[in-house]
Amino acid sequence: MADTILITTSSFGRFDETPLKALRDAGFHVVINPHGRKLTEAEAEALNREHHPVGILAGVEPLTRTVMAAGGRLRAIARCGIGMDSVDSEAARALRIDVTNTPDAPTQAVAEITLGAILCMLRGIHSSCAAIRAGKWERPMGALLSFRTVGLLGMGRIGSRLAELLAPFGCRILGHDPHADAPHGVEQVEFPQLLAESDVLSLHIPFSEATRHIIGRDAIRAMKPGARLVNYARGGLVDEAALDQALTDGHLAGAALDCFENEPYSGPLTRHESVVLTGHVGSYAREGRIIQETQAAHNLLASLAAERGGSGSKS
Repeated sequence: MADTILITTSSFGRFDETPLKALRDAGFHVVINPHGRKLTEAEAEALNREHHPVGILAGVEPLTRTVMAAGGRLRAIARCGIGMDSVDSEAARALRIDVTNTPDAPTQAVAEITLGAILCMLRGIHSSCAAIRAGKWERPMGALLSFRTVGLLGMGRIGSRLAELLAPFGCRILGHDPHADAPHGVEQVEFPQLLAESDVLSLHIPFSEATRHIIGRDAIRAMKPGARLVNYARGGLVDEAALDQALTDGHLAGAALDCFENEPYSGPLTRHESVVLTGHVGSYAREGRIIQETQAAHNLLASLAAERGGSGSKS
């Protein structure tokens, strides 16, 4: 009987079945997430225990030691995306499970939607749309990106690509990243200067305990009055209560968020007309999704082939 690959991400193969075909052509039995949404830890554990997969093609569900050990045969996990905070990497090492991700695939999609969110905030596109749908003819006065200073916290793949997309607007671009040099056209500054001088602050760093609430009360209060905050990176980077307070008292003029500490999000930020909210769709563009799924499938097959000495499949 063919070994099983469990796909826990919620929409794999919806737009292009080529990655699914690659897994099946390699001789694996494929089980797809039956819930059609992000799995809970208990659901992921139950599926692993039921199907005993040798590989998991993962979304953002919590892959804890309990989940990974449940099936008893797991040898590889391929994250369909960048973030690795949902995977217990220490437990994976202890269980000798190879873990990969797709760091290049979402770059263009996330950079584009971040630029779109910035323009939406500055010109009040979301507010005007909502007003017309409510039967009102309102013309909010916007602001031009060309006259703003945009700060990038993190200058990896996505931060650097966003800088390239911003350049033709002629805005000033600041960047802070202790692990990367600023790309061409970006002024590298320290964190306090980034906060103090950015009209728009956009986050492009991974989540960890070290970066949890890196944009908290003190950082928000250090931001330029009337500035706007953008988070299309990871939930947990922003203290949402502190952001709500800063929007309420007028210290910040707006925000755009795609990632939240608890999802689906239904918290107090929904009350602010100045906030653009999207449902964790940063990388969820058709072309980007196909590239991401294809890379994840190839990563998983490569991990399993290496683990088996290059055999690729096992019956």
